[in-house]
Amino acid sequence: MEIRDGMKILLMGNPNVGKSVVFNRLTGARVVTANYAGTTVEYTKGTMLYGDSHLEIIDVPGTYSLDPTCKAEEVAVDMLSSGDLIINVADATNLERNLHFTMELMRQGKPMILVLNLWDEARHKGIHIDVDALEKLLRIPVVTTVAVTAEGIKKLISRLPEAVVPLPSGGQQANGDLWQEVGRIIKQVQRITHRHHTWLERLEDISIKPRTGLPLALVVIFITFMVIRFIGENLIGYVFDPFFENLYRPFIYHTVSYAFPSGTIHDLLLGTTPDFIESLGLLTTGIYVPIAMVLPYIFSFYLVLGFVEDFGYLPRFAILMDTFMHKLGLHGFAIMPMILGLGCNVPGAMATRVLESRREKFIAGTLMAIAVPCMAQTAMIIGLVGRHGLVYVAIIYGNLAVLAIVIGSLMNALIPGYSPEIFLEIPSYHLPHFGTLMKKLWMRIRGFLAEAIPLVLIGVLLVNILFLTGIIDMFARLSAPVVVKVMGLPKEAVSSLIIGFLRKDVAVGMLDPLNLTIKQLIIACTVLSIYFPCIATFAVLIKELGVKAMLKASLIMVGTAVVVGGLLNLLLPNFH
Repeated sequence: MEIRDGMKILLMGNPNVGKSVVFNRLTGARVVTANYAGTTVEYTKGTMLYGDSHLEIIDVPGTYSLDPTCKAEEVAVDMLSSGDLIINVADATNLERNLHFTMELMRQGKPMILVLNLWDEARHKGIHIDVDALEKLLRIPVVTTVAVTAEGIKKLISRLPEAVVPLPSGGQQANGDLWQEVGRIIKQVQRITHRHHTWLERLEDISIKPRTGLPLALVVIFITFMVIRFIGENLIGYVFDPFFENLYRPFIYHTVSYAFPSGTIHDLLLGTTPDFIESLGLLTTGIYVPIAMVLPYIFSFYLVLGFVEDFGYLPRFAILMDTFMHKLGLHGFAIMPMILGLGCNVPGAMATRVLESRREKFIAGTLMAIAVPCMAQTAMIIGLVGRHGLVYVAIIYGNLAVLAIVIGSLMNALIPGYSPEIFLEIPSYHLPHFGTLMKKLWMRIRGFLAEAIPLVLIGVLLVNILFLTGIIDMFARLSAPVVVKVMGLPKEAVSSLIIGFLRKDVAVGMLDPLNLTIKQLIIACTVLSIYFPCIATFAVLIKELGVKAMLKASLIMVGTAVVVGGLLNLLLPNFH
């Protein structure tokens, strides 16, 4: 077929076949993400240069069938009519299951190419596929790829003009039983030879069985935390703090003091104290907090998360968590928004859209906002509370874990509906590709910086304005009965609660100059985690849940924060 400028190419296939990796190989960095019209289902599109022609590549949501069973699959079917060419990405290690969807696509009258991805995994598993024979039977081009290493991508691009509309044949009866046809083709093109299991395959078996998988999950969580903390603390101690103290501080103080020796602008830019956190200056606190205190932990978290994702562990963790998550009104895959929320609540909130019902989305979004502090907030909690001992950090997160179970169980009991069963494809374990890992890490860090720095600067500026206008003092007086008498916090903590709506990490940092006791620090950090999401997460949750549902969730958050703050004030001892 003729490849022309503006042509729309759809990447279609089952979930977890490496479709997104193929997409990244074809489009590079020319990518945008959008919601399908009238839905909250997200898809990605990008541009590929083919000669002098610009082709639009669309990564269609994964689907197992053209008979949709959920909103994402409905979107995939709707998008099918808009494509000029279909690249059907299939998992070479599960050809029989994937081929059924291929044959459904072949009935749609669109030019097609079949891509057998994970070709290296198929070889490792002793799966031998006669590609030439498969191509003759299907009468469409068939290309093998290992997308993570780019193997076969160049050949795929070169064969785009060979894409053809499948013609009826003995293997493609219009009204026949597709599964029988798939079975007949598999017998002709695939053979499997005996081979010994690799250590990765043995690890796959261990990690999916509850008796061995749950202890392994605890080990993975512990190692993950220790690695994140090790990398983050060393980056702060050996890179960021020396840079800010030895280079940034002399430069910025000299520059600002030269232009504004004293006065309001000087104090607004540099603050009134030399401490980077306590000063609340735009160029001190506003820059130091997101870059020196938070970015190291964001870097280490997303590095570890990317490795675990690409290794293939997260779907197994979701399966292991399924029984527990059902008690909270969710299924195992809902653990994904929680995990993403540990990095940043915004992608965690966006991830709730993959859940099937509004009930699940409401429960998952509310629980994440209440009980999952983002890595920026965690970094500040570790820095502020951890100096007194990590046991106090553990108390905060233990409180949040118990709270998640209690609130989730109550919502499951009180909100009508049920928890659906989990249907999740489990990929094989494989070592991540370094280049893909780094690209994903950079995209996430870039997104964090683009969001965090402006919001931190706005937050710091707002604090100064609220102090100057006396608004914080007014809120302190109004909320004193709750903040002081119920939670046992000083009225000055109100300013931190106000700024928590913009940035939780800045809000925690504002607790530092208040000289709180350890008990008060635990209460304040716990309440800050619970009472409201940051403004960016709040905006996403309104979009995902709707205004009415978000209002209900907000009432749950604020009410829970007051109750938990009061209980902690009553029950916690005065630590020394």
